Amino acid sequence: MSQSTYSAAHLHELTVRILKAHNTNDINAIAVADALVAAQIDGHPGHGLSRLVAYSAQAAGGKVDGRAIPGVEELSAAAVRIDAANGFAFPAMNVAIDDLSQRALDTGIATAAVFRSHHFGAAGYHAEKLAAKGLIALVFGNSPKAIAPWGGSKGVFGTNPIAFAAPRTNGAPLLIDLSLSKVARGKVMVAAKNGEPIPEGWALDKDGNATTDAQAALDGTMVPMGDAKGAALVLMVEILAAALSGANFGFEASSFFSADGPAPGVGQCVIAINPGPLSGDAFGARLEVLLGAILDQDGTRLPGTRRLQAREAASQNGVAVPDALYAELEQLAG
Repeated sequence: MSQSTYSAAHLHELTVRILKAHNTNDINAIAVADALVAAQIDGHPGHGLSRLVAYSAQAAGGKVDGRAIPGVEELSAAAVRIDAANGFAFPAMNVAIDDLSQRALDTGIATAAVFRSHHFGAAGYHAEKLAAKGLIALVFGNSPKAIAPWGGSKGVFGTNPIAFAAPRTNGAPLLIDLSLSKVARGKVMVAAKNGEPIPEGWALDKDGNATTDAQAALDGTMVPMGDAKGAALVLMVEILAAALSGANFGFEASSFFSADGPAPGVGQCVIAINPGPLSGDAFGARLEVLLGAILDQDGTRLPGTRRLQAREAASQNGVAVPDALYAELEQLAG
């Protein structure tokens, strides 16, 4: 697969231009571009610019309201409910993060529930923002059906990512970002788009049989990480992201990839914790002791370190984009 590199600034400008040409206002286009380009830089193409084709079609057709303004309902000093208004998830998540950044400092812990939302990209993108402000973050999100209950063959849950981030006294936050399927469904989407097979064990076809055909996987279900234990975690996230926010469950939500149908209406849950008071101001030092014990062993690394390497490489060499995708984006930009 041939690819070329571009500056992050160029890709951001191109993304904004495409979205604005497809019925999206400036502030929302910028929020989406920030997230998609960041994912492309971090080596997560399934959450990166490949999503722009579906995003622009959905905004143009009205499945996503590109001009939506998130609404905020304060429930208490430590809890808010945010209506994404069937718009892109990123503006609503930005509101959640900005709001919780202050609430958690005041109350010790604060929560935001987001509903009538859409695909929110890499969960770690949001968690890392809170950790950069000195807070521990937990982020949960549900998505359209892609995983069957353990023992079943029909999708009920999404791949339902979960992210955790913690601030460090020196250096970038510790970041753990997991899709609860064996691999992120975005990787299967990229493989299908490129006509490439997927490894065995990632997914099942619509009849519940193992498949290496990426399109058959998209039409079927993803295998949860950890088998039955992973399926239980998927259920947990479905409850936190959708039941708690009053959003659609995965089996009720429309596709993130198609421009047809109603808005997906999924949900997210964000929890921010101020680690200082709870730890007697020892959190930073204690975390470094733990991480040091991990790194003392040969062959170990901390979760999330590859993203930092990818960012350094992109800053020096540019951001890699498949040539076929870039040609498609240029067409969308007109």
